[in-house]
Order: sequence, then structure tokens, then C-alpha cells
Amino acid sequence: MSSIVLSTILSLTAIGILSAVILYFVAQKFKTEEDPLVEKLTAVLPGVNCGGCGYAGCRNFSEALVKTKDLEKLFCPVGGNACMQNVANVLGLKAIEKTPLVAVVRCQGSLEYRPITNLYDSEKSC
Repeated sequence: MSSIVLSTILSLTAIGILSAVILYFVAQKFKTEEDPLVEKLTAVLPGVNCGGCGYAGCRNFSEALVKTKDLEKLFCPVGGNACMQNVANVLGLKAIEKTPLVAVVRCQGSLEYRPITNLYDSEKSC
């Protein structure tokens, strides 16, 4: 009985070691190198991942910044001009100053002033 247990343990250990070696070489073959500039830009950005710039988060925005040659169409509204100046310093580009954007409520903040564009014909509450 002990020889069966011993052979089972040895065979499973051999299979585990062989699988680990195979996975290591496969991981080395398919690994991807990332641009270190993306990490630098992600550290410079505010890191709130708000999507205000039009990208899913600060990491995606920094990837777009690395690919661009001009900062005219890319701007971080949360960090503002100071943040974009730091980004421009990291990239070696010229920063473009923009005025801060402010949200304006055009319907005076109430449903009475809102134009009716549809009719809701269902239950009023759940």
C-alpha cells in the first residue's frame, strides 16, 4: 500500500514540476513589454479614473498620450492646466492652456421648465 502512495506522490510531483516548467517557457515566449512612459504619465495624472477626458481611466488616457504627437485634442479636465503642463514636461511636448469648463443647467433646475419630449405611460412607482 505504501508503494502505491509513494508512486502517486512522485508522479504528481513530476507532473507539477513539468507543468511549471512548461508554463514558465510559454509565459516567457508570450510576454509583452510595456512602455515605461505610460507608468510615468499615469503617476503624473490625478488618478481619479473619472473618464472626464473621454477615456476609461487615467491609464488609458496615458496610453493615448504616449501615442500622440500633439496635445491639442487631449486634455485632463480634473488635473487642469497644471497637470497637462506636467504631462507635457514628461513627453517633451508643448502644453496648451485651456480655460476650465463649467457645467451650466439650462432648464433652471426644475421639471416645470423642461420641455416635454415624451409621455411616460406606466406605473409611477415600483
